[in-house]
Amino acid sequence: MRSASGGGAFAALKNIPTTLLAMAHTRLQLLGNEILTEKHRALRELTLVLAMVACAGMGMLLVVGLAIILLWDQRVWLLSGLIVLFLGAALTCFANLRRSTRSFDGIFAGSLAELQEDMRQLKAASDHGKDPR
Repeated sequence: MRSASGGGAFAALKNIPTTLLAMAHTRLQLLGNEILTEKHRALRELTLVLAMVACAGMGMLLVVGLAIILLWDQRVWLLSGLIVLFLGAALTCFANLRRSTRSFDGIFAGSLAELQEDMRQLKAASDHGKDPR
């Protein structure tokens, strides 16, 4: 008679919950790491975007003010041209932002890939056990 720690079918059945729990633990750790990484990335990008917008806005305001002072006689044409320029830049930024958000792979892409690999391995193991040799 074999003992449960020695091997055999009974020992394998007793180890299934432990194996499943270890797999779930690993996947939850991976999921937590991905959430934390994505949070840090999003906050960093948001901070950079806000700083960029503030600096660009202040710079553009100063450039417009200087141009109006220097070209006072043509201020209507100058303001009209700058309005068209800034609206065009805003539309270009909007188009780039839409394109950027469409190409995002997803927040849990790594976890889903690992779970699919686990499923593939489990199916391969169960199919291997069914082969009548």
